[in-house]
Amino acid sequence: MRLATIRTNEGTSAAVLDGGKVLPLAFADVGSWLQAGSPDWSAHVAGAPVRPEDADFAPVVPHPGKIICVGLNYRDHILEMGRDLPEFPTLFAKFSDSLIGAHDDIVLPPGSTSIDWEGELAVIIGTTVSRADQTAARNAIAGFAVANDVSARDFQRRTPEWLQGKTFDRTTPLGPYLVTVDETGAEPDLDISCSVDGNTKQHSRTSELVFGPVALVEYISAITTLRPGDVILTGTPGGVGDGRNPKEFLQPGSLLETSINTLGATANRCILQ
Repeated sequence: MRLATIRTNEGTSAAVLDGGKVLPLAFADVGSWLQAGSPDWSAHVAGAPVRPEDADFAPVVPHPGKIICVGLNYRDHILEMGRDLPEFPTLFAKFSDSLIGAHDDIVLPPGSTSIDWEGELAVIIGTTVSRADQTAARNAIAGFAVANDVSARDFQRRTPEWLQGKTFDRTTPLGPYLVTVDETGAEPDLDISCSVDGNTKQHSRTSELVFGPVALVEYISAITTLRPGDVILTGTPGGVGDGRNPKEFLQPGSLLETSINTLGATANRCILQ
């Protein structure tokens, strides 16, 4: 099943892709649908269908209670950054103001001269879970989405803590769809790629994650309770601009595209504001 949050004249609405049409549901967004226990969507259709190409996609979960991110979690990215494989996941956070829809503009962080791309697999939590074992962690995953952890590297390196380079407003595409775990499995092996102006910069498979989705839910839920609609960004593969020689970064007008097979794609123009 593919779920989205779309913008309408009345605000936002959860929606489901069915028969090639996006059907609005009687929930404000996908997070609200998850918090209601993921009820049968067919009993909650509430609006006229729209074509996917005409849908105005908001972040698939616009207001998650938590956005937990994982750094240095693909083997190739760890090696390109000159680091050893980690014993434990490297965690940091984002705030929901950083999220944008699948086709919204990325507002380049003011004052930064090194804005980088990081295509990522996003895990969306479907049930409340705390101190999960492997089975509970697996069952807590509602599904997956495409994301890009656009990062201001100069701000990120101002201190040992990364958050200040990672959560600028309107920088993080999330969507267009939540694809439920029954279509992907809880440990999907999917093709992930990221391109800038049509040139592929990153290409890997999600099976290259050092800590996969289930292990991350186990680890994170031992620290903080995860609730429906919470988001985990699982890390990025090799090919980031900061790891290149010479370094490459996003510029005004750059088109950043991120795709994961089965899940879909985001395409976002970079702007100054």
